[in-house]
Amino acid sequence: MKIEIFQVDSFTTKIFEGNPAAVVLNADDLSEQQMQQIAREMNNSETAFIINKQNDDYDIEVRFFTPLKEVPICGHATIAAHYVYAKKNNIKNSIIKQKTKAGILPIEIKSENDDLTIIMTQAKIEFGEIFKEEITEKLLQGLGISKHDLDNSLPIQIVSTGHSKVMIPLKRKNVLDSIKINSMILSELSSIINCNGFYTFTFDSQEEGVLIAGRMFAPAIGINEDPVTGNANGPLGAYLAKYNKIEKKKEGFTFKIKQGEIIRRKGYMNVHVFSNENEPELIKISGNAKIVFETKINI
Repeated sequence: MKIEIFQVDSFTTKIFEGNPAAVVLNADDLSEQQMQQIAREMNNSETAFIINKQNDDYDIEVRFFTPLKEVPICGHATIAAHYVYAKKNNIKNSIIKQKTKAGILPIEIKSENDDLTIIMTQAKIEFGEIFKEEITEKLLQGLGISKHDLDNSLPIQIVSTGHSKVMIPLKRKNVLDSIKINSMILSELSSIINCNGFYTFTFDSQEEGVLIAGRMFAPAIGINEDPVTGNANGPLGAYLAKYNKIEKKKEGFTFKIKQGEIIRRKGYMNVHVFSNENEPELIKISGNAKIVFETKINI
């Protein structure tokens, strides 16, 4: 069987920046073991597998694998998958219903500036535990920072919009940039809290028009640092609205984030938060992508 594979940089308009993902365009006949082997071979943080089996409920199915395991959904690999799918099928403006292990979610394709913008609706917002002191101390050890570096106006808390992340607010960007993780400690902590991703962020972005600078670490699933993370910044939007750090607006509040600077893979995404008077209700993220190369392999 001949498989088409694309290397795509998400959340950027330039190749070699943003977050790389692999996309397998015709994964209909691949076994789960073969998907895992391809993801390991491509060695990106995630590989997306497009399964072109439609029914009345959805248009395509997409499965996501890290080099080590399958995950329910992935933001940057969703952007990559639908950018490739739209380009190869000459889709300019459309809504595609994507089946994932986090549910069936609509993906909007928009033609803008002679290219495509992909808008991903994320899954149900869920707020998990706020960290207690003992867990916080272990987390700080894993990040190599002090409790004095934390922004105490916000809690350290697990939040999910399909794939949970720990929200870790910091006061200053120089602290964010200085983090050097202890992957063993963070991996051990992941098994205790049942959450693999640790998202550190600051309002001190030091760039006009950018609200948040962030870094995301997930060593327990083979990702020491992820360049630009849709499934961290989506939950971040819900979290910021819950704690009144952004406006709660029914028609949506949009802000821009940047991520990946320290590992020289800087990218940007917009986070769109739709709220009622009391709580965030719906999260979307949007971004661009670039195909770096495409190839075929025989299995």
